[in-house]
Amino acid sequence: MSGKKTIVHLLRHGEVHNPEGVLYGRLPGYGLSELGQEMALAAAERLAGRDVVHVAASPLQRAQETAEPIAASHRLDTATDEGLIEAGNSFEGMRVGVGDGALRNPRYWWRLRDPFTPSWGEPYIDIARRMMAAVEDARKSAEGSEAVLVSHQLPIWTVRRFAERRRLWHDPRRRECNLASLTSFVFDGGRIDRVEYSEPAAHLVLKSETARRAKGA
Repeated sequence: MSGKKTIVHLLRHGEVHNPEGVLYGRLPGYGLSELGQEMALAAAERLAGRDVVHVAASPLQRAQETAEPIAASHRLDTATDEGLIEAGNSFEGMRVGVGDGALRNPRYWWRLRDPFTPSWGEPYIDIARRMMAAVEDARKSAEGSEAVLVSHQLPIWTVRRFAERRRLWHDPRRRECNLASLTSFVFDGGRIDRVEYSEPAAHLVLKSETARRAKGA
C-alpha cells in the first residue's frame, strides 16, 4: 500500500422483533429482538480490539440499537447518517414472503414489471450513490484508523456491488450479507484496495434460522 490504510466496516443490524412478519422497511418502531441484541454484542466483541474512531448508523431503531454496544466499547458517540437508511420499498408494511401476502394479489404485480431499476422501490443506483457518500465521509473521519457504519442488507450489498464494478440488479437470494455481518472496505489512501466479509454472529444467525423454520413447520 502506498497511502494510509483506512478500514470502513459496513455492519448489518441484528435480528428484528417482527412478529407480524411484514416488510418493515423504513417504518418506525422496529427494534432488535433479544437474539438481535446478542448479535449486536457479538459484533461489538469482534470489533473491540480494533482501532475504531468513528461510529455512525442509519436513523432506524434497529440500526441505532446495533451501533450502541460498539460505540460504548470505544467510548464514542454514534453519529446518525441518513445516507445509511434502508432502501425505499412500495411493499413496506405488507407481508411479502414467497407465495405469501401481497405477492399473491394480481393488483400488485405491476410493481414488479422492472427488476433492473427496480420498479417497486428506490433505484439501485441511488442507493449506491448515497451509501458510497456515507462510506467516503467515514473514510475521511477515520483516516488511518477504522470506522463502523451500521446499515441494512440491500444498501450494503448494493454499495459492495457498486464498489466491485458489478451490475447492481441481482438475485436477492444470493446476497452475502447475513444479520450482524461485516462488509469491510479496506482503503489504500482514497482507493478501495479490497473488500472483506465476515460473520461475527454466525452461530446466532443459525439459531435464528432454525427457530424460523420450526415456527413455519
